[in-house]
Amino acid sequence: MDEQALHDGIDKLCAESGSTAIGVHVFDFESDRTFSHHGARWFHAASTMKVAVLVALFHAANTGRVRLEDRLHVRNRFRSIADRSIFRVQRDRDADAAVHRRVGRSMKLIELAEPMITRSSNLATNLLLEFLTPDFVQSTLDAAAIEGVRVVRGVEDNVSFERGLNNTITAAGLVALFRLLRDDRLFAEPARRQMLDILFAQEFNSMIPSLLPDSAPVAHKTGEISTCTHDAGLVLLPGRRPYALAILTEHPPGLDDTQKTVAKISRMVYEFITA
Repeated sequence: MDEQALHDGIDKLCAESGSTAIGVHVFDFESDRTFSHHGARWFHAASTMKVAVLVALFHAANTGRVRLEDRLHVRNRFRSIADRSIFRVQRDRDADAAVHRRVGRSMKLIELAEPMITRSSNLATNLLLEFLTPDFVQSTLDAAAIEGVRVVRGVEDNVSFERGLNNTITAAGLVALFRLLRDDRLFAEPARRQMLDILFAQEFNSMIPSLLPDSAPVAHKTGEISTCTHDAGLVLLPGRRPYALAILTEHPPGLDDTQKTVAKISRMVYEFITA
């Protein structure tokens, strides 16, 4: 599959699936080749912003601001950035219940980081983001010269959502974020390996990895809300260096098979990379 065929295939799938927009960005570490299909278009970040929180946490540890073994009190009470009103993460809407069971006790920062990624814990995310602050997360991205990722608030801050105050990302921005895990701009190899191990443990694998060979493990983070279905990560292939990939989709609420659309695009990209 050549580059034009990949563009055409994504456009065709966008029309057939009922999606209103699809952004795809790829960087191949083996060939230094980049592919971008609306890669600079902004989307609601959904849970993909949790990768930025993970990176900021490890940056804070790397600079001595925190230790990953430090403990944080677990509570479910946060303030909206819009009006400072109180909101809570609904347990029945959170993909992870384990952190909710620890309310009133404490957990290590690394113990919160793991379910934030592997089971997309919203409560763990909000605890870490409030502890680090959105400003620190953004300053970490700025220090790495990453454009295309904006983190301004926690998850389920519905007042802010209604006022359009949202975390936003581009496919190119997410790929730049994952490229940090393959170079030494901010992190030495041990920290990069630890973050990758967390991302490899991702439990939701019905998108980028779904139609790839078993020999292609993926370190990735998904993100879904009613109008967006995303996945981004690093795809490892035997006998070569990996490629970084972000697939972002926007669609009407209630649309069926949105994860399958992402999986099909992932397969197209794999065929493009390995052609």
